[in-house]
Parts: sequence; structure tokens; C-alpha cells
Amino acid sequence: RKTKVEKAAELMCVFTFVVKAFEMEIIPAGRTVAQIGGTLTLTCNTTGCASPSFSWRTQMDSPLGGKVINHRTHSTLTMNPVSIVNAHSYLCTVICNEREKKEKSVKVELYSFPSDPIIEISPSLVAGEPATVICKIPDVYPSDHLEVLLEKDGRVLYEKGFFEDDRTNTETKIVTYTFRPMAEDIGKEITCVARLPIDDMDFEPKERTSSQKLNANFGPQNTVITASPGNSPMEGDTLNLTCVTQSNPPAQIVWSKYLAEGSIQHLIKNNVLSIPHVHFNDSGLYICEVINLVTNKTEKATVDIIIQDGPKNTMITVIPTAALKEGETVTLKCTSSGNPAPVISWNKKKATGESEKISKNATLTIQNLKSQDLGLYECEAYNQYGKEEKAVKLYVQVSLQNITVLVYPAENVKEVENITVTYSTCTLRDGPGKSPSGEIILPSVNGNFILCSVTKNYTSIYILRIFSEVGTTLQRMRELLLEEPDQMIPLIIAFSSVAAVAVPAVAILIYVSRQAKVNGSYSLVKALRLKV
Repeated sequence: RKTKVEKAAELMCVFTFVVKAFEMEIIPAGRTVAQIGGTLTLTCNTTGCASPSFSWRTQMDSPLGGKVINHRTHSTLTMNPVSIVNAHSYLCTVICNEREKKEKSVKVELYSFPSDPIIEISPSLVAGEPATVICKIPDVYPSDHLEVLLEKDGRVLYEKGFFEDDRTNTETKIVTYTFRPMAEDIGKEITCVARLPIDDMDFEPKERTSSQKLNANFGPQNTVITASPGNSPMEGDTLNLTCVTQSNPPAQIVWSKYLAEGSIQHLIKNNVLSIPHVHFNDSGLYICEVINLVTNKTEKATVDIIIQDGPKNTMITVIPTAALKEGETVTLKCTSSGNPAPVISWNKKKATGESEKISKNATLTIQNLKSQDLGLYECEAYNQYGKEEKAVKLYVQVSLQNITVLVYPAENVKEVENITVTYSTCTLRDGPGKSPSGEIILPSVNGNFILCSVTKNYTSIYILRIFSEVGTTLQRMRELLLEEPDQMIPLIIAFSSVAAVAVPAVAILIYVSRQAKVNGSYSLVKALRLKV
């Protein structure tokens, strides 16, 4: 067991050891890195000294550039903000009990890399035109370590280093690069990469980046028109014309149409022009005009629309339009609309009802008109989508001539026989009646005058008169003689013309009463021929 004296001796030894342990330190020790503009605090700590005395200075005796605060066992030197004047080695001196002195130093190294690069593009991007990308790296120090890269979608466009820069203060560094953006560059990124790779300085970050998407103004360009169901729709279809262009910002689209007289008809401001139930008149050249109000550029595209349709509005024109006479010239002209243009041909109706093709031209000219030229003329217009026909009847006024009279069964007739008088004309005016001169006008049936069961009362001179609008009148006569009857045989007297008549005519048979001869018979007199 230790005595009180021994215990006291041990306590003295411990106290003596504590007193000998006077020490100091600087935090951070040896070397520290600070960013200009930031805050740096250097702390000088002591142990083993109850009342230390602190002092701070630079090795070059420059101003401290900070604020010192002494505490009981430690002292701080705070630099806020850190500036370029703080790039020194700082020495902390501690004196304990005015007998023991200790000193330690710390080297303060500075850098400045406070923010990401700033990207500017001037002027606003227009595709195909020069533009300059500006990358700014603010407040860099030391700039002789700075590296800058400009990239587009990861591909390096430009690279620059500032290795020979000996500036001793912070400075904003600028890198510029001129290029021609294209329409396909829209949406791609321009990236500015700034690096400050100081190997023996421990700070982060040593690389900063900024990116900006390209939004180049361009166009309009590559303007095209699509037509649905196509450039040649059928009449009645719905036609949709769509105008597509490449433009940034989006272009204004205006539709218009060239008119026949050369003027332009403005339609709508829309990328789609819709025409329901198209008509033949909707055919024509349509224009899509696109305007970029930013680039102040304009581009046009056109499409020729042809409406397909069968023949319609077929029309026949006859020249001259007045009544046609024998020997004249007449022109028949046929017109028809349709697409493709209709093919026109002329047919003539035969007496049998069949059609005979007489011309493949739209205009039919007949010279030196004859009676055989009268009839029904048909214009046929046709294309791959249909056919349309129009007809016109041609009348020719022909002079009456070569009229003959035929009597059946004979010119000497017997009592109670039937007699028929026949003649040929195109138009008749029939009807019994009595003229003021006492002449009896007999009716005709299908061009025949029939005398039924003739008696002596029928003995007379019969006159056939034919009147024409051409201005001619023909008259033929026949005398009927009565014989003794032996059987009932009908008698037909026929009047005929060699030439057909294509104008209205009037024929009448006139019965002129005569007295019977003494012997009760009659003799046939020759026809009295009247010259025209």
C-alpha cells in the first residue's frame, strides 16, 4: 500500500507531463485550396497551455485579407470573401506563458470556377445562313489551365485552350465559333464543355457543361401538294388537296387558283383545300403558297387538276338557220364538253331506221343540197366515260317536177267500178269540199283518191293540182270515159313525182262535170301538161 507521500509524488509527475505537452496545429494543415469568392477559415489550436498568445501574418508580410478572432485556446483567421490577395502562406505564432513559442504555416492556393458556361447564339438561327455560337466561362482562375470544347450532338466542332494566359486575376473567357446550321440540325444540342484540370489542386468540379438545343428558323422548303383521290378525279367526287412544307416556325399557307382570264382567285388559308362534289369547272391549276414570317421567305407549289367526265351539253348548230333550198350549202356543227375531250362523229338515219356513219369530224358541211340530203342527222359525242347523242332533222325545199298520173285499172272505165287516183308527195291537205266555181274537191287516203262504184255521174275531167312552198304549182289532168260494165273492178288513177319533195305541198283532185255523148261512151283525152 502506497503512502500519502508516494501518491503525492505520482500526481506531481502527471502534472509535470501535462505541462510539457504544449503543442499547436493549423487547420487545414500544410496546404489548402480555396475558391475565389468563397469563404475560408484558418484555425490555430493549442494544447498544454492555459493562456496562449496568438498572432497571424503572411510570409511576405502582406495584408492578411481576413478577420482574426482569438479565443481561449485557439484563434481563427476568416477570409470572406476569398480574393486574389489571399493567395499566400499564412503563419500562426503561439506563445505560451511568455516563455515557449511555436509557429506553423499553411499555404492557401486559389482557383475560380464558379458556374457553368453560358451559351449565346447570334443572330437567331436561320438554316443555311452563318450563325455564331458564343460560349462564356465566367470568372475563371487560373485561366492558363482552361480548356473549352464546343460540341454538336457529341461531335466536337471546336476546341480552344488558354495555356499561355498569365493573368493573375479572375476573368470571363469567351469562345466563339461560326457555322451554318441546316434544317436537320433542329433539335440537336450545342454543348459547351469547360475544363479546369489542375492536377495538384483538390477541388470539384473540374468540368462544367452547358447545352442548348438548336432551333434554327428555316424554310419554307420542299413544299409539295398531294391530291386525293388523285389529280384526275371523276365529277362528283370529293377532292382534297394537302400542302406540306418544311418550315420553322410553321409557315402560313394560302391556296389560290389560276382563272382562265389569267387572274388569280384566292381561296382559303389552310393546309388542306377540300372541294366536295367536284364539277368540270373545278379543273385548273391550283397554287399552294407558303410564307415564313420570320425568315421572310416564300415558296410555291402547283398542281393541275383535271376533272374527268363523260360527254355533256352536246349541241348542234345549223348554218344557215333559215329554210334550206335545193343547191345551197349547209354546215352542221356539233360541240360537247367532257374530259377527256369527246370524240365527235356524224351519222345519218336511213329509211330503214339504221344509222350510217358519214363523218368523223365535229363539223359536217353539205354542198349543193339535193332532195336525197334531207333526213335525220345524229351527232354522237363519246369518250371513255360515256356517250351522248343529239339529232337534227334537215328539210330541203325542192321544186316539183316530173309529175305523172296513173289510172288503175284503165282510163276507160266501166260503170260500178272503183277508181283510185294516186300521187306522191310528202305532205297532204285532205278533205272534201266544193269550190266557188262549182268544182268538187275529193278527199285522198294515203295519197290515193278512190272513186267507188263509178257511174256516168263520174264521167268528167279530173285535175290534180299540187302547191309547193318553193313557189311552184303543178297541174295534171285526166278524162275518165265510161263503158258498159261487165264486172266490178276498182279503178286507180295514180299521180306520182319522180323526185321526192321535202317541203310541205298540197294536192287536190278536182272533179269537173261533163255531159254524156250521144252514143253513151267517152273517149280519153290526153293529159294537159302545164309548164312550171
